[in-house]
Amino acid sequence: MTPPAPLHTAAAETPVGVNADVWADGGSELCVSFALVPRPGSAAEARQLAKAQLLGWNIGEDCRDAAALVVSELVTNAIVHTASHRIVCELCTRPGTLRIAVRDDGYGSGVPRPAQEGPDADDEHGRGLLLVEAVSNAWGVRDEGPGAGLTVWAELRA
Repeated sequence: MTPPAPLHTAAAETPVGVNADVWADGGSELCVSFALVPRPGSAAEARQLAKAQLLGWNIGEDCRDAAALVVSELVTNAIVHTASHRIVCELCTRPGTLRIAVRDDGYGSGVPRPAQEGPDADDEHGRGLLLVEAVSNAWGVRDEGPGAGLTVWAELRA
């Protein structure tokens, strides 16, 4: 499994809003981050921002669709399961790999993990991390420390 990836410093400092911060690490990795206010519609906004960025990076349609799903699920979980005031989403690409990381303020109850038993057919919730796990090469959670939040990350083949 790929080790948990912390957000870049620039991502951690991204102001809330739709302004994206784009940077390169001096090597082959290119990143963008954006911060969102956790409210209804934020997951859709994050999904649209991610798809637009990935299209600009010339990421293939299958990967863009999987990434949009991952971003949507991780942002939704941060909204529903934490009392965060700010959610930061980071996308990083390097040859063959796309990494998605979503950090919340960490005011939730525990570490995210897929349900031990699958949700009932009629359940509206409970499938998000199962979907993330299904479309990702690897995913995980990084506890950023007391008061610093949680980062949930996933890597996809680009």
